[in-house]
Amino acid sequence: MATAIRYGIIGCGSMGREHIENIQALNPVVGGTAVTAIADPHGPSRDAAVALCARSPQVFEDYRELLGSGLVDAAVIATPNFTHVDVMRDALATPLHILVEKPLVTRIADGVELVERERLRGHQGTAGIVWVAQEYRYMPPVAELVRMAHDGAVGRVHQVAIREHREPFYPKIGDWNRFTANTGGTLVEKCCHYFNLMDLILKERPLRVFASGGQRVNHLDERYDGPAGQRVPDILDSAYVIVEYPSGARAMLDLCMFAENSIDNEHIVVVGDAGKLESLLPSLTLRYGRRADWGTRTVWGETSGTGRGVSVRRVWDTNIKYAGQHFGASYIEHLKFAQAIREGHPAEIPLEEGLRAVATGLAAHRSIDEGRVIAMNEVLPAGW
Repeated sequence: MATAIRYGIIGCGSMGREHIENIQALNPVVGGTAVTAIADPHGPSRDAAVALCARSPQVFEDYRELLGSGLVDAAVIATPNFTHVDVMRDALATPLHILVEKPLVTRIADGVELVERERLRGHQGTAGIVWVAQEYRYMPPVAELVRMAHDGAVGRVHQVAIREHREPFYPKIGDWNRFTANTGGTLVEKCCHYFNLMDLILKERPLRVFASGGQRVNHLDERYDGPAGQRVPDILDSAYVIVEYPSGARAMLDLCMFAENSIDNEHIVVVGDAGKLESLLPSLTLRYGRRADWGTRTVWGETSGTGRGVSVRRVWDTNIKYAGQHFGASYIEHLKFAQAIREGHPAEIPLEEGLRAVATGLAAHRSIDEGRVIAMNEVLPAGW
């Protein structure tokens, strides 16, 4: 059992620095966690990351030097989406533990390749765990909603609805996130979290996807120089996505990225045959109610819309020592990641799960492009 975990951060943009903050907040709790090395080709990002570290880490421009340095036990990969596959190929060639940011990849073939590489690596018996960062499931009211749904609080779950109404994408270095070729598309980059949550809540794998969306407001006037002249951002800013599951359950995503004037910009609803759960952020609110116990007799108008019998509470996890950008979810994920390393447990979110979330997003984009329902077996290989 490891007594200390030395972390190497690959990619020192906003999310890489968020990982540094979480790891340092974790140290007094579990002991022996430290960022000992960072890597990024962008000088200002490296400098910003070093400034956050409690003790000076070894600094690399090339992530491959970090992987081969012997200075780290775990690599945290927070580079741009389209670079994940190359960094992961090199990381999987080492025995290091790996936490890779979402989305795992931007293309299915790359993800399948990484899964196969990880399986071969596992046969060696000495390789570390590989975990895909999908922190939204650890946000306190969301985690409580999932727990209650799995404990049968609403009976058999039939519908999951997720709404995110928020601001546009944050600026990135070189605005790389303005282009689908770099991100995998908005429904991959932004929404793989939500597709992962749908699968988690329903305990099923998606069967079919139908989506409608477009680029209606954001980035329409932006122009970037490229090898073939000016490039125009092509990322969607709004969409509806319906996901069907083998049991007949359905999930729905409502995304709008020009809705800054929202009170609770993230709203998750789970409805079963015995009740309803709702999680709201950033208010950290959980609402729960059970259907009236009237047998087969419905008394019309007595409860619908009145809130009668609905409990409302604020949910927080007192284990969280650093709230950060995700309501403490990244802290909880790092706590679980460190515990899995120390106690020899498998990754809670393996590569296969991260790839399936990407596949749902890619299926949604294909549905928008082609105007039809997309079966998941058109996107993923047989057996997935």
